This record gives sequence, structure tokens and C-alpha cells, in this order.
Amino acid sequence: QRLADRGLGLEVDADAMQALASEGFDPQFGARPLKRVVQQRIENPIATRILSGAYEEGDTILVSITGEQFGFDRRPAAPA
Repeated sequence: QRLADRGLGLEVDADAMQALASEGFDPQFGARPLKRVVQQRIENPIATRILSGAYEEGDTILVSITGEQFGFDRRPAAPA
């Protein structure tokens, strides 16, 4: 919702989604740690990039993973 308010979209590829699910699941607590993992590994880095001006209104942020490193690529809005 907060990204949409800024005119940004978000797409998370299947590998990144699986990595988040694996990292955010704890046998004792279930999926409760997932929110913290998403915040630390996705939300915070995206917020930093937004503040630095890496994305423009209409862009879509593409989240992927290579090894253990999440990537945040920019897909510009289609020309009008």
C-alpha cells in the first residue's frame, strides 16, 4: 500500500519468495518471524533506495535473489 501511494509497483520473483518463506519460518514460532524478515530484507532496503531517488513514480521494483543477496531492480513505467 505504501509503495502504491508513491506510484510504485512491486514484483517478487518465485526464488525470492521462497527465500523469504524459508528465512521467515521458525519451527517453534511458525511464520511469526516472517514480518521481521520482510522488514529487514525487503522493506528497509527499498525505503533506503526510495530516499536516495533510485525509483521514480510509475516504476515497478523487481525483487530477486542471487545466493543470499536480494536484488532490487527498477523497471521504468511504460512510455505514455
